[in-house]
Order: sequence, then C-alpha cells, then structure tokens
Amino acid sequence: MSRRRLLGAAGVAGAAMVGASACASAEGRPKPQDVLRGRVVAQTTEIPEGGGKVIVQGKLVITQPEKGDYRAYSAVCTHSGCTIQEVTETENIHCLCHGSEFDIATGEVLKGPATEPLEKFSVTIDGTDIVLDKSDDS
Repeated sequence: MSRRRLLGAAGVAGAAMVGASACASAEGRPKPQDVLRGRVVAQTTEIPEGGGKVIVQGKLVITQPEKGDYRAYSAVCTHSGCTIQEVTETENIHCLCHGSEFDIATGEVLKGPATEPLEKFSVTIDGTDIVLDKSDDS
C-alpha cells in the first residue's frame, strides 16, 4: 500500500470515529433547555387555559391545564426525538411525526407510538413572566 493510500485510509477511519461519536448517546451533553434556565420563556398571557404553546427555539412546551397552573415539558418526543409541533384544542400535546399525544397536565402518553412521558421542567411565575427554573431540584 502506498503512503498516500495509507494516510487516506487513516483519515477516513478518523472521520468515521468522529462521526460515530457524534451519533453516540446524548448522555453528558447539555439539553437545549439548559441555556434557558433562569430566563423568561413565555408570558402567562400567551398560554391559554386548558391549552399550551410550543417554544420551538427552547424545545419546550408550556401548558396551563387549569387557571394559574403552568407546567413545562420537553418538546422532544420520546418516541423518535421529533420536535413536538402543537398543543391541540383537545388538551393534548401532539407530535405530528408519528401521532403520539401527551397529557397537558402530566406529560404522560395518551396515544402512542411513544411509551415514555415527556420530560418535566419546573417553572416559576413572576408577574406575567414564566421563568424556567435554574434546576429541577425544587
């Protein structure tokens, strides 16, 4: 094998290793929501009672199942990682990729193919600001 081919093969192998590591488990990587911790993510006036709103840039779903009760969930569907697109008028968080539906009050699966609930985040209300808590230990 020529030196040029050997170096080329080594380069391809190195690139494959980098690519494989990028596709590896997401453990240890920051979540999209982490950059929003401690920040205002929505206004209470934007979240309808019995409904919710998808915050696409933060991959969050903010809901208000009952008057004054605000909840936050990951907008990453637990089935295949698609971003949740809507909160329907039937009080469900709905992923249009494969049809999974989640409860706005609990994040629990109402209709598959998803089998795991959405990840919950805690929020604080400050006037009309909905602030994503700095940690979920509270």
